[in-house]
Amino acid sequence: MIVSTKGRYALRVMVHFALHGSDRYIPLKEIAESENISQKYLESIMTVLSKAGFVDAVHGKGGGYRLNRPPREYTVGSILKLTEGSLAAVSCTSQGPAACSRSTCCQTKPMWDKLDAMIDSFFEGITLADLIEQSHE
Repeated sequence: MIVSTKGRYALRVMVHFALHGSDRYIPLKEIAESENISQKYLESIMTVLSKAGFVDAVHGKGGGYRLNRPPREYTVGSILKLTEGSLAAVSCTSQGPAACSRSTCCQTKPMWDKLDAMIDSFFEGITLADLIEQSHE
């Protein structure tokens, strides 16, 4: 599993919101400058986060984005799954059309399934609030 820039940037943006924007809408330009992310690339990430209901958006003057829940209600796993589609360690354990045709007879599949479960459990066990607390230690 390699987390793409989209997943890493989405996570950084969500942490930014958790740190700076619970009571106000943060303009896209401000986020892009603060996180050193291209505004155009950030727009595509924010569209995904907004459509999934992870953030609220207000357009126009005084607009921007903000979290719509407390940071403890967002897991790293949910953010990465939204942006990455899957956290599978190998393509043969992913669901859907990319799943391996040998999955019913593969001797190594149980090992990969166990690794996937460990990765999922790890990332689902970390919230935005945890990340903020860890950065202050």
